[in-house]
Amino acid sequence: MSFSSQNFAPEIVKALSECGYEKLTPVQQKAIPFARKGHDILANAQTGTGKTAAFSLPIVQQLLDKPKTKNNHQARALILAPTRELAAQIAQSIQDYIKYTSLSVAAIYGGVKMSSQVNKLEKGVDVLVATPGRLIEHLEENNVSLANLEFLVFDEADRMLDMGFISSIETIMAGVSTQPQTMLFSATFSPQMNKLAGEILKQPKRVSVAKENVTADTIAHVVYPVDQERKHEMLSELIGRKNWKQVLVFVNYKETANMLLKELKLDGIKAVLCHGDKAQSARRRALDEFKEGKARVMIATDVAARGLDIKDLPHVVNFDMPFLAEDYVHRIGRTGRAGQKGHAVSFVNRDEELTLQQVEQLIGHTIRRVEQAGYEPKNRDALIQKMHSKPAFKNRKTRTNNPSDTDQGSAEKRARLRNMIKNRAAGSKK
Repeated sequence: MSFSSQNFAPEIVKALSECGYEKLTPVQQKAIPFARKGHDILANAQTGTGKTAAFSLPIVQQLLDKPKTKNNHQARALILAPTRELAAQIAQSIQDYIKYTSLSVAAIYGGVKMSSQVNKLEKGVDVLVATPGRLIEHLEENNVSLANLEFLVFDEADRMLDMGFISSIETIMAGVSTQPQTMLFSATFSPQMNKLAGEILKQPKRVSVAKENVTADTIAHVVYPVDQERKHEMLSELIGRKNWKQVLVFVNYKETANMLLKELKLDGIKAVLCHGDKAQSARRRALDEFKEGKARVMIATDVAARGLDIKDLPHVVNFDMPFLAEDYVHRIGRTGRAGQKGHAVSFVNRDEELTLQQVEQLIGHTIRRVEQAGYEPKNRDALIQKMHSKPAFKNRKTRTNNPSDTDQGSAEKRARLRNMIKNRAAGSKK
């Protein structure tokens, strides 16, 4: 099924052709007709399946069908994304789609000066792509208004909840006085996300193009059991022995990322960093160097698990297993995209075996285990004795799940959000 068969404007079809888009992906085939008819949508689709075009193209076409003069500080469509990388990527894609139209798109996110974004918002914008935190800052400064919003999209909705954005969503929804067409797109579903969808969507059409919580079948998974203190040695050896040219490595902490960068440098392997302490400009330079092959490895925390679009990325390595099994899906979704083959490699110490079991249960199959000669894990009793002798172990702090998903305050916030939406809906019927 081609894009020209969807009755998109010639300007859009021309732009899509230049982007190399030919046939609709499964999620686009299912979501676009519903979205064109104005339905709210709850969509489950794996990362890399063409979600951005699935929700943005129908919006762009409807904006063209009903042209309006831009009003100062107003946005007609709002797309929320959990990370600045994803927000920037969505905005760039939309800019490519509308290049032959008079429509405008702007992206606002943290890590850059507010002033440069204020200028974009002053005259109004057709499509606004934003991270929740930065959007609220602009709302509080009256730099942008959602009073006349016509379209609202939550991309990676589950990740927004994982990152504790429920309060931000409540604040943003309070500024929406209309009844916008609303769409939620997500790679995975959780009870919390389904509950949120029930509160903000109106008789949504459900779109699913794969089993929930599964990974692309183009990805080969492998696990290497290894002691934590030997992970960096194993990474260097695998990169060298297997001649990996482009490797995205995920760690759980910025400190681990900084340490690993130094270790790889000592081994003669050029690497770059992408984590929250890095300025947006530095992260963009790191990504560019990685894409261009100037750096062999990019080390990232989960801030980069969503939104990174690296064409034909062959290898993703979980140096640390993620805290949440769902994040395994998001991390390895950077490889095996658009039908290309990819490799997901995980280093698992004894303390991470439970997480591995949760991941295997989530994706529905057992991951092949390979013991690298010379890196076999030590006897568990010896390992525990060594760990307890370290001050860092005695003073360690455990990570807890986001309290906004579990505490009573969250329930109260959700109740307020539910009542707010009901009151707004009742007011619109009068």
